Amino acid sequence: MKSDFMLAITQLAAEKNLPKEVVLGAVETALVSAYRKTNFEQGQKVLAHINPLNGSVSFEAEKEVVLEVSDVRVQVSLAEAKKIEPNAKIGDIVMVESTPKNVGRIAAQTAKQVILQRLHEAENAAVQNEFAGKIGDIISGVIQRVEQKQVILDLGRAEAMMPASEQVASERYRAGMRLRVFLLEVGKAMKGPQLVVSRSHPGLLKRLFELEVPEVYNGTVEIRSVAREAGSRSKVAVMAKQHGIDPVGCCVGLRGIRIQNIVNELNGEKIDVVAYNSDPAAFIVAALSPAQVVRVELNHAVQAAIAVIPDKQLSLAIGKEGQNVRLAVRLTGWKIDIKSVTEAGAETPKVIILEKELPSITSPEEDLCAINIDKLLPITKSIIDEEAEIAELRALGLLGEEPVILEEQEEEHDEEEEVSFEMFSELEAFRAENDASVLRFAEDIMPTGYGSGKKKKKKSGGKRRGGEGYGDEY
Repeated sequence: MKSDFMLAITQLAAEKNLPKEVVLGAVETALVSAYRKTNFEQGQKVLAHINPLNGSVSFEAEKEVVLEVSDVRVQVSLAEAKKIEPNAKIGDIVMVESTPKNVGRIAAQTAKQVILQRLHEAENAAVQNEFAGKIGDIISGVIQRVEQKQVILDLGRAEAMMPASEQVASERYRAGMRLRVFLLEVGKAMKGPQLVVSRSHPGLLKRLFELEVPEVYNGTVEIRSVAREAGSRSKVAVMAKQHGIDPVGCCVGLRGIRIQNIVNELNGEKIDVVAYNSDPAAFIVAALSPAQVVRVELNHAVQAAIAVIPDKQLSLAIGKEGQNVRLAVRLTGWKIDIKSVTEAGAETPKVIILEKELPSITSPEEDLCAINIDKLLPITKSIIDEEAEIAELRALGLLGEEPVILEEQEEEHDEEEEVSFEMFSELEAFRAENDASVLRFAEDIMPTGYGSGKKKKKKSGGKRRGGEGYGDEY
């Protein structure tokens, strides 16, 4: 009978996934609650002991040492007390064995309820301690049900809740779907441990990199910062801790296999992996990729930066609804202001060039007035020196005594450009009358028929490749 009792304890511990000592403690507490009502006083200290070898049960009760015993439940004689404690004396409190001979039906039912309750509490405590050590990690679960504002996942031993704020708007959840989620917190509720998980937290992306990239897992490549807009786009800054390792290449993998696994897990979310740099300017340039940055102006006092972008890539740098620059701000921690080359150059006054059409400038810092005229003779768009231009305009009477500096205007002022071109035509006529070595347009000096579109056919007098002579080009 006693061996059957221990067999039941062992089986119960295996079913609840609890240590055997925890189950024995719960049963001992339940036996004390069951026997207290009929055999002991309400406030009396009572202990139960179960022998793990044979399953025997014994009780000890706290009793006072007296000369004459009037209540055996709370008192013990001096002679009996000396058998337990040789130094016992009148008025001392000793623990005396007081195992009841039998138990009633009500006590048995009480013991059963207390055992189930204690086991449930012990199970909840074990689950809470288990998941408390997994906060910040990825756990896998199956969606049990989808409610209006939250998703309930079955994790095996516990249930997890994913509130609406931690869900991804572009993802659709349905019952039976298996998900990888990020464990945010573990709390205690009336029904047991309360687990809160997330699919939109940046920590999920960081943990996925640790799972897919061995260099990140062993610490050779470090993830310095992560900026994420769940379901749309993310930026990750990585740095190598060992010389000779390409951190970006390690994260991307051969033919992008590593990063593709992460993208598939996040249902197509775009991920930009950039190299971290201790120089804020270089880090901002990398964070604004794929847009190219001409220059970066830093203000360390307020930790703000101005990034100058080519005009054609301004929209690429800003991103859809400002997403690219917003992620770059989160990634770097700097406040970034985007300006085009035209906007940045408009802050410095420049002399306008009187010509039909302004030549294209490859460098934004290039001064139009500093271009060598001799190098632009074959080009139809010629650039005139500022001082010589003003002097010749005065000679024509087109300008007054005071020198006039015309600032560079925007392309939208078409009317002012037409007036400037008329002045330029008059200047060309004046030059033609007084000086033969004047600057002329390419159309005037080109031979007739040049550029008509007709090409001369070459005579093929050679042999094909493989024989003597020249052959066809491939």
